[in-house]
Amino acid sequence: MAVLRQVVGETLRGLRLRQRRTLREVSSSARVSLGYLSEVERGQKEPSSELLAAICGALDVELSELFREVTDTLRREEKLAVHLGSVRGSERARLHPAPGDSRGPQARAMGPVAA
Repeated sequence: MAVLRQVVGETLRGLRLRQRRTLREVSSSARVSLGYLSEVERGQKEPSSELLAAICGALDVELSELFREVTDTLRREEKLAVHLGSVRGSERARLHPAPGDSRGPQARAMGPVAA
């Protein structure tokens, strides 16, 4: 499962890079230390709502736009996790037969035997 602070940080970094701005420029404009902004972007610090508002202001991006991008990313990651979970479940069922199925993994993978 995705960690919210990491998705927020990655999204902020993406917004900054799309504007071709440096950490120094944004940290100065947001009045946040360069090191702290870097930690936020790397998902190591969980910023307060006030700090997020300041960073978004420095990036000239609405807070709602940041949250929309974060939401979209989380939705994609959740759907991928569900898909991978169902794939892993079917793989597990294929490799670990139901009681009474004495065929090997390859035979089970090929499906039922015609009588």
